[in-house]
Amino acid sequence: MSSISTEKTIPQDSPILVFDSGVGGLSVLAEIRAKLPNAPVVYASDHAAMPYGERDEAELAVRIPKLLIKLVDRYRPKIAVIACNTACTIALEYIREALDIPVVGTVPAIKPAAEQTQTGVFGLLGTRATIRQHYVDKLEADFAQGKLLLRAATPELVTAAEAKLSGGDVDRAIVENSLRKLIDSHPNGNMLDIVILGCTHFPLLLEELQDAAKAMKLPQEIKFLDGAGAIARRVAALTDGQEWPSECAPGLMVTTASVEVLQPYLNSLKGFGLDSLHVIDAS
Repeated sequence: MSSISTEKTIPQDSPILVFDSGVGGLSVLAEIRAKLPNAPVVYASDHAAMPYGERDEAELAVRIPKLLIKLVDRYRPKIAVIACNTACTIALEYIREALDIPVVGTVPAIKPAAEQTQTGVFGLLGTRATIRQHYVDKLEADFAQGKLLLRAATPELVTAAEAKLSGGDVDRAIVENSLRKLIDSHPNGNMLDIVILGCTHFPLLLEELQDAAKAMKLPQEIKFLDGAGAIARRVAALTDGQEWPSECAPGLMVTTASVEVLQPYLNSLKGFGLDSLHVIDAS
């Protein structure tokens, strides 16, 4: 796959590109904004192909790097953040080969969860594509020896998060059933004390997940972990020394869907500093 030519000059005030299949990456964008409040941002969503977790992996391994090449060529970002666990577990290697700018990926927070669990039982919620990846198996083998990692595919939480950001109601039963999948997957499931949110959509439902966990009345409290803070710290480190504007620049939202599809999200997007919307052709 061809890469972006290094002969094109990247301006000093070039933006941070945050990429996700939908609005899940806004949970990562919020942490980046907290660390780098004045950094220009382009947030790109591949809504035309969402949800990634239900699509063919070979298709995504081609589609995602191709789309990112187009985004980098058009918006000339200084750094690309792939704020999607599914995209990273399938295509991160190909993305890094395709781009000539730093790429920050997203991986399930298995290492910190394994370090922090008090009961030795922790869980991973993710898309079907994420939880079955060999990369997750390797993280478990490397960092969770002697611990029990439970996994559950909960694509319905992606739909719930998208509904919440578009102004709809969240079905609390869906959220509770997602946690129940983890607990019921093993005889020791009731010992669960940490849940990894292995999809960037899921932190957008943190309040609902916390309420569902309390309603289950387990012997121990459940703590929820995601990787957004670590991603923001990595972005800050890689852009150390960058001179950003003196004031927060309006952010740009780019989507592969139509403007009409994103219309219900506009109020939520403004809350993340995304004030304008562009459409890009993913073909």
